[in-house]
This record gives sequence, structure tokens and C-alpha cells, in this order.
Amino acid sequence: MSSVASAPVRVRFCPSPTGNPHVGLVRTALFNWAFAKHHQGTLVFRIEDTDAARDSEESYDQLLDSLRWLGFDWDEGPEVGGPHAPYRQSQRMDIYKDVARKLQDAGRAYHCYCSTAELDARRDAARAAGKPSGYDGHCRDLSAEQIDAYKAEGRSPIVRFRMPDETITFTDLVRGELTFTAENVPDYGIVRANGAPLYTLVNPVDDALMEITHVLRGEDLLSSTPRQIALYKALIDLGIAKEIPSFGHLPYVMGEGNKKLSKRDPESSLNLYRERGFLPEGLLNYLSLLGWSLSGDRDVFSMDEMVAAFEISDVNPNPARFDLKKCEAINADHIRLLDVKDFTERCAPWLRAPFAPWAPEDFDEAKWQAVAPHAQTRLKVLSEITDNVDFLFLAEPVEDEASWTKAMKEGSDALLRTAREKLESADWTSPESLKEAVLAAGETHGLKLGKAQAPVRVAVTGRTIGLPLFESLEILGKEKTLARIDAALAKLAA
Repeated sequence: MSSVASAPVRVRFCPSPTGNPHVGLVRTALFNWAFAKHHQGTLVFRIEDTDAARDSEESYDQLLDSLRWLGFDWDEGPEVGGPHAPYRQSQRMDIYKDVARKLQDAGRAYHCYCSTAELDARRDAARAAGKPSGYDGHCRDLSAEQIDAYKAEGRSPIVRFRMPDETITFTDLVRGELTFTAENVPDYGIVRANGAPLYTLVNPVDDALMEITHVLRGEDLLSSTPRQIALYKALIDLGIAKEIPSFGHLPYVMGEGNKKLSKRDPESSLNLYRERGFLPEGLLNYLSLLGWSLSGDRDVFSMDEMVAAFEISDVNPNPARFDLKKCEAINADHIRLLDVKDFTERCAPWLRAPFAPWAPEDFDEAKWQAVAPHAQTRLKVLSEITDNVDFLFLAEPVEDEASWTKAMKEGSDALLRTAREKLESADWTSPESLKEAVLAAGETHGLKLGKAQAPVRVAVTGRTIGLPLFESLEILGKEKTLARIDAALAKLAA
């Protein structure tokens, strides 16, 4: 098999356009992308859209949009072209038909007329006898009379690949040497009865014709690898393939309850992360840790650093657990790493409709620019910016009853009156002066700063937690701050 050093690296990413992309798919794309970049190789992006019942043009467009948002670029494929076009399997049907015919002509594949009921019955019998329950080779060597009899019954055959009667051993780039015995890898279908080619044919045929040197894919496809290796050997004999690629099977991504993360799990949806305001670089940084690490003591790094260090042999074969809290924490670190201008630009979608609760004309750009550096230190995801700055642009703060109940204890009215008096005479160009005013008000009532500022914060912003209080008061301004304290006092009196 090929190694990284023996030939220019060519890897592929070949998703199906079926619904919203999920994070496991993105992790596979990331490892292929990083591997290609690290070895100055070629990344081929190919669309596996032969399943007309499940594939859609909308999902295809969404898939391309998602990969562009993540920052992936590819060397061959949709929107780019390349020497092995077309890169959509639905446009390559004549190729698969021709290869299937050549395999049959060479005796490497054959028609199978077994019905589903017959297959099920023979499988059940094999299981009962304690034998492997794969296909038993019933149609491998039918006579002309048997074939005529099946045709007379109106049966439509599938095409099966004839597996060689030999043990198949290969070295997995992630898992080491693996061996599959012949009885555990039976003949398998490559073309449906209606003539539609199956994944088992189209995937290795495309890899062969596109000269893929390394196949990096999920662990769930490991069982198909010995079948594909046998098919590759047949394709080489027919002059269709040049070599068998090296295979590396990436570990499962596990979700809650130690179950494999599936498309049905909410946290698997890439759209969820886009809508919540994850940075592409933050999300990719976390996904790279699902089976790989830059170093034992460093979790946060750039994609350039990942590319420089990435080797497929460093991938851990054990299942990796998806931890949303860690994903958020790493994203928060990437938010801190942005320069302020970049941060303000990336927050823009959440500062206007439909996310923003304020009218467009009430948005104050100067106040936003002033508060942005303080907000940047507090966010885990960009969508949190809306609730953090809404007090600046709404006529009244958001009424959060839980925050009100928590902060407005007995004596809060007296504290607020004193704080208002101290703030009235404070220097409003200095957050430190505003802090001293509230601190002095707290001391008057026997309260430390933390207890004293809580009622002020809720009166002004509506919430018990948020951006640094005194910088927020300065940006909001003296007139609005005092008016909101007055409104809180009136509510307490009522």
C-alpha cells in the first residue's frame, strides 16, 4: 500500500447531501483537510448523491455553504473543477455502469437472483447453526438453465462482487495491522436490481479514478474496507486502478450516555453552532481534539498550527466524547483572541433583526464601539452579545423577575437612594469614580461592594449578571442611569 512518502498525497472528503451537516462529518473533513495541507497534497471534495430519494439540491447548497463558512478550501471538486470532473456521483452513472460490466465480463462479479425472503431464511438458518450469516454464495456459479428459470419467474438480479477466498490483512493508519478472514467477508452487492450502483461500487471506483492515495474516514466504515481492498485488486487487474490506497479509520464521536453521536442528536447539528455564534476556528479547534491533540498541555491553537503538526498516526483510535461545555470554553478563548475590530464585525448579525429586540434607529454605534472590548471578555458564543448590551439600546431594561427577586432584598430601596445620591455627584468620565460612589453607598448601609452593586445592576441593566458594571454605567450615561434607578425605586415603593 502507498505511504505518505511514496507519492503525492491525495485525499478526499465525500459527503452525501442529505440534510444539515453534522459535527462528525465536519471532524472527518477537518482531518482530511489538515492531512492534505500538512503534506502539501491535494484535497478532493466529492459529492455522493446517488440516492435520489434522500439527496436534495437544497442540502447540496447547504453543504457547500457550511464548508465555506468553516474556512475549508479544496483543490478539486464543485465550484473548483479539476482533471477528474464531474465530482458529483449523480453525473458519473455511465462510468459505474461501464465498470460493473467489465467486472462481470472478467468473472469478478455476477448476477444474484436471490429474493429478500430467501436471503433472510438462509441467514437465520446460518445463525441457528452458529455459522457466519453473510451471503452464502448461492448464485455464484449458476448454470444457464438455472439462470433461465429465474428469468422466467420474472426475477430482476442484483450484481454481486465475487470475493476471493483468502484472508485480507492491511495496516490501518490509526489502528495498526488488521486481518479479516474470508468467511467473514462474503460476496456483496454492487448494483441494485434497478441498475442503480451502490456505495460499495461507486466509492472505490471514484477513489481509483481520482487516484486517491489515503482514505481517512469514520470507524463505522471499517467493516467495508476488506471488501474494497478486494475490489481495488480487481480494478488494478482491469487497468482501472493504479494502487490500493492506505486507509485510516477515525474514532467514533460519542454523545450523551456514551452513545455514538448521531444526526438526530441536537448537539450534532452544525447549524446549531452557527446560529449560536460559534467561531469557525473555535469549533474546528474543539473538533480537532476529538481523537487528536497538538500537545498534552495545550488545547487552544490556530488551524495553521494544527496543519503544521497534524499526522494521522497521532490520532487516538479510542472513541472521543463530545463535551459541549469544553467546546464553549475553547470558543470563548478564540473570541478573546480576536482583535476588537474583528470582534465587533462578527457580532453584527446579533445586533440587528431578527435577534435584536431594539429598533434599528435606537442602536447607537458609538456606545457599541465603547462597550465591545468589555463584552469580548465575557462571551462564550457571539449570540450572547444581544442580552449583554440590550440595556444600552432599549428605552427600559429587560424585566427579569428572577434577577429582580434575587437582588432587591429588604433595604434595597434605601441602598438605591444612597447610591443615586453618590452617583449624582460622581465623575461620569471615570468608571473608578462610579465604583467609589457605589462602594461608599454600600459602606453607609454596612454592605460590601458585591452586595451593594447588585441592586444597582438590576435597576440599570435588568439582570444580575452582565458586563463590567461601572464601565457600563459610564457608557449608558448619567441621565439614563439615574432615571432607571428612579424607576426601580418607584417599583419598590409600589
